[in-house]
Amino acid sequence: MKHIWIIVLALGFALVACQSKEQKTEEAAEEQIEWAEMDAYHMLMAEAFHPYKDSSNLAPAKAGAAQLAAEAVKWAAAPLPAKVDNEQMRAKLQRLKFNAGVLSDKVQMNASDAEIGQALTTIHDDFHAIMEAWHGGGHEHGKHKH
Repeated sequence: MKHIWIIVLALGFALVACQSKEQKTEEAAEEQIEWAEMDAYHMLMAEAFHPYKDSSNLAPAKAGAAQLAAEAVKWAAAPLPAKVDNEQMRAKLQRLKFNAGVLSDKVQMNASDAEIGQALTTIHDDFHAIMEAWHGGGHEHGKHKH
């Protein structure tokens, strides 16, 4: 009888271990899903925002404003990955699209640097809200690279 309990326990542990490995494999696969539109926008945002953040240089943002707006329109119209296919994400993308258009308009109207800087900061914050939702809210602002 003692041997049967040992076998049952061993099988139980093996079952738990297999399920745990399977779950970890599924989680790893989920983490590897890419969102090409987000990655592309991230590159544009980095090129526009960091010169402003680091040295108050708005030239790259002014030069890239129309492209940031156009890419936001494309991104908002693109199919969403299942992980973020919900109304909240659609609203975040619509907000980014609208505010990127505002930035582009301000640049075209030769608005003050303060207004352009504020509009750029707004779309940067919009982008981060999207990125944080994609990463499950655990993506800290200071630890990313862009």
